[in-house]
Amino acid sequence: MAAGKPWTRPELMLAVELYCRTPFGRIHQGNPDIVTLASVLGRTPSSVGMKMVNFAALDETIEQKGMSNVSKADREIWSEFFAAPADFLDRVEGIRQNEYVLPDPLDRFTVHEVREGIDVERTVKARRNQSFFREMILAAYNGRCAVTGITQPELLVAGHIVGWAQDTELRMRPTNGICLNALHDRAFDRYLVSFENTGEMILSKRLKVTEENKPFFEGRRLSLPHRFRPDPVCLGKHRDRMVDFDKA
Repeated sequence: MAAGKPWTRPELMLAVELYCRTPFGRIHQGNPDIVTLASVLGRTPSSVGMKMVNFAALDETIEQKGMSNVSKADREIWSEFFAAPADFLDRVEGIRQNEYVLPDPLDRFTVHEVREGIDVERTVKARRNQSFFREMILAAYNGRCAVTGITQPELLVAGHIVGWAQDTELRMRPTNGICLNALHDRAFDRYLVSFENTGEMILSKRLKVTEENKPFFEGRRLSLPHRFRPDPVCLGKHRDRMVDFDKA
């Protein structure tokens, strides 16, 4: 293992990608994913772990900060990720395939039912982006629904605040996501509920609240994640659309 060797851009990009999909409490030298990346990069797991924690110092969405001696290269890579997450992920995939032998961390799937060529490529890219977005949002919320605290993975959805089809620039932005259980995600997606910037749930006039379902909606609020807190601008856009639906 080389000690003190400078981090290259590809190495930093791989570290950012792993940081984004790793719960903060699992950023340590014993994490198998960190051990694997360290082995491939020729670094120690503690070195990779410290680099990942260092990115937390650049994450303006969290209160807990990492080390303060981040480099100019760290800042540049972090800014690149936030500026265009989808493009960043494409470059990381290229690094994984062409420069380092690393397992694909995202779910594989069969594409035999779609047409060959560009359709397959677009489908693969879309599915990969969606899988990464889910891992990133669930990691930010430590695998818990932000409203109920449910931890069953099959019941959790990494929902977009501003919808996938509404704004392509926001599709992969981590601050445009919330981890919700399937019920509340469906209500949020249909603009039957929304949230204040402070987390309080707002109920649409179209939501039929009965005695049986009151506990699911009344008095509920978001538990904010450890990182990638919901963007107030995105939440504001969601509230505005709920108002428009209520007026229709």
